Amino acid sequence: MKSRAMQDRWDVIRHVVGGNPVNLIAFVLFALICLAALLGPVLAPQDPLATNAAFALQPPSTQFWFGTDQLGRDIFSRVLVATRLDLLIAFGAVGLSCLLGSLIGAMIGYWGGFWDGATSRVVDVLMAFPLFVLAMATVAALGNTVANVIYATAVINLPFYIRLARAEVRVRRGLGYVEAARVGGSGDWRILIRFLLPNIASPLVIQASVNLGWAVLNAAGLSFLGLGVRPPTPEWGIMVAEGARFIASGEWWVAAFPGFALMVTVFTFNLTGDALRDILDPRMRT
Repeated sequence: MKSRAMQDRWDVIRHVVGGNPVNLIAFVLFALICLAALLGPVLAPQDPLATNAAFALQPPSTQFWFGTDQLGRDIFSRVLVATRLDLLIAFGAVGLSCLLGSLIGAMIGYWGGFWDGATSRVVDVLMAFPLFVLAMATVAALGNTVANVIYATAVINLPFYIRLARAEVRVRRGLGYVEAARVGGSGDWRILIRFLLPNIASPLVIQASVNLGWAVLNAAGLSFLGLGVRPPTPEWGIMVAEGARFIASGEWWVAAFPGFALMVTVFTFNLTGDALRDILDPRMRT
């Protein structure tokens, strides 16, 4: 039975990827970005922290593919190494918010009552704030460390998963398989963990893939404003902020290449979310 289900899933993946080449491009780019995050420090041709005033603000060349910054550091190496940190923040924040948000949303959606109303009002209040401003306030209060950037990004993503999980569980809590599990002696927690959460995983995964792009932008935005990762740590937002003041004088590459890496990463995560939606959509299995 499991082998048949796996075969059906692979048939759907082949159909989705074959029917839309953009999905294949998304998965290839996603794999390349993850590979850069894993192997960045090994693949970097130069030490990303090494300074050399003699090579300051060198344009792109065969020696320095992306040029150098105002301290003579190799921008290509810094962009490559920064991939790991930015993806660590994004995956850490999204994973934390998805885990907590889906559990909270599933519980209030299943039991309802007072906690459902109270939590929904808290979520409404959080959603009423500009989310990036809320992240800025959180980091400013806790301190600008990597851990606090992850927590702040997780907080602003939390309402999306609470509302999504709540809505999905409210639809499913009265379905036949839940009633059958209840008649069979399963308790509420077992029904939640064993039956409901696995059945709402697909929309949560799609939401998480979209939130990854937002998390990368949020981390870069905080660093750009000086509230995120601290220099000289290689991070895309810091590099764009440092290079912004050189654009007017013609050294465009200092900000352009980190900005381009940021754009491609967010674009890839958005495309991957669309591809996952196509794969996990039950209508694609018919």
